[in-house]
Amino acid sequence: MAKDDLKAGFTGKPKEPLTGVRKAAQTATDAVSREANAVATGAADHPYTATGLTLSVGLLSFAIGYVMGRSSVDTKRSYWR
Repeated sequence: MAKDDLKAGFTGKPKEPLTGVRKAAQTATDAVSREANAVATGAADHPYTATGLTLSVGLLSFAIGYVMGRSSVDTKRSYWR
């Protein structure tokens, strides 16, 4: 009976274990996936908090960008005589 089980189905090569950069990339991908899932679950459980945080971060980012943009403009006016 064991010989029948070994003949059933598998025709490919065994997958080689990941090493080096590929292993690090896979680990990072798994971590990002877990964190994205946790954020989505948290946002679903607390929609008003998620909306408030999103708006707060957006407004803060806009304000920082606006201030940086205004400070980079040359305010000194020079006139040709």
